[in-house]
Amino acid sequence: MSAENSSNPTYLWSLFSMKCPRCRRGSMFSQSNPYKNLSPKNIFKMPEKCSVCKQKFEVEQGFWYGTGYVSYAVTVAFSVATFVAWWVLIGISVSDNRVFWWLGTNGFLLLIIQPWLMRFCRVLYLYFFVRYDEDYEKNAPAEFDN
Repeated sequence: MSAENSSNPTYLWSLFSMKCPRCRRGSMFSQSNPYKNLSPKNIFKMPEKCSVCKQKFEVEQGFWYGTGYVSYAVTVAFSVATFVAWWVLIGISVSDNRVFWWLGTNGFLLLIIQPWLMRFCRVLYLYFFVRYDEDYEKNAPAEFDN
């Protein structure tokens, strides 16, 4: 593996660190910490374009409405994972209310991770539409027509 290839950011690192899908270097959000100011205006505050490759983040008007579907799928997957973990580690029983303890714990965890989860789903949704470009310096950003 050459030194040039080793500096390419990986897909998962870029996704979880919320970097631009095109160059995998520019930050997608103005504030890196979603918990710093918990108002919805500040959680979703994004620059219009990537600071590194100039890829437009909101590719069309109303683009971010689709993140509701992504958020639903990720939340269901998270809930299934916590259910399976609870079942394996503690067990599930209606007779002693363990299932209700799981529901409360799962709800509390979802509430705690919600600011990060909303951002993550937005990043994941954009990754469906914008592909990585190794030569982003030479090529123009992807354009989407309405």
